[in-house]
Amino acid sequence: MKFMLNGAERTLDVDGQMPLLWALRDVVGLTGTKFGCGAALCGACTVHVDGTPVRSCQTAVADVEGKSVTTIEGVSGEVGNAVVAAWRKLDVVQCGYCQSGQIMSAVGLLSENRKPTDADIDAAMDGNVCRCATYQRIRAAIHEAASNLA
Repeated sequence: MKFMLNGAERTLDVDGQMPLLWALRDVVGLTGTKFGCGAALCGACTVHVDGTPVRSCQTAVADVEGKSVTTIEGVSGEVGNAVVAAWRKLDVVQCGYCQSGQIMSAVGLLSENRKPTDADIDAAMDGNVCRCATYQRIRAAIHEAASNLA
């Protein structure tokens, strides 16, 4: 399977039905993408495929062949940097387990909508579970990042 991973071409000799999550973590060694539920319900495994947030636990490696995959390790650019800076500034992280998925979803939102309302944020972040309940800080950080993109 050949695809772009964080800006570099990668070829993996794996079963095409292997979940992308396990290819990233176990084959490539990028452990920032987390396993949460295995059923695409919690968002901890969120990565971008061609710029769109997807749940890597339910995405087969064959589904990304010829596409571009970005993990938390590859977040960069104006939007990515603004989100990461806001996360740090507002001290969003508590335990941190879900945060790579939260950040990937926030980057996806702000890449499409640089002035989101609370309703836009809630819709885009729906399905990203934070057991520490940092939702208010997450929303505030997304607004902070958006204000820095204006």
